[in-house]
Amino acid sequence: MQETFDKSLIIVRGLPGSGKSTLAKLLSENGKYPVFSIDDYFTDADGNYRFVFNENYKAYALCEMNCTQAMEAGIGKVFIDNVFSLDWEIEPYIKLAKEYSYSLFVMTVEKMHEGENIHGVEMEQVQRMAEKYQVKLM
Repeated sequence: MQETFDKSLIIVRGLPGSGKSTLAKLLSENGKYPVFSIDDYFTDADGNYRFVFNENYKAYALCEMNCTQAMEAGIGKVFIDNVFSLDWEIEPYIKLAKEYSYSLFVMTVEKMHEGENIHGVEMEQVQRMAEKYQVKLM
């Protein structure tokens, strides 16, 4: 019997500048399916990004709420585009996938190009993120 994936939650994770936002947009068929990110909270209507560390928890909450609403609506594919360097950051989405009977896929994007990250995260900070990055292969 062939498995079907009527509803899928796809997490696209990677370090700043890896191309995860670009890949998520491509996989979402240029907006046919929603892509949610913590960056959404820090981006104004004109596309300007301004990170405020003390409001990071609000950004996480908004991203999770948007994902929940999309799943409640039964949208076939939902994409989450975030760094997710630590396992605990993914946990709420694992629970949501189970709760709403979504197949869960986690994709880690490697930086295989010379692109800069669009948010101006200093290379030293990206290096610190890389050092604590957790990946489960089994």
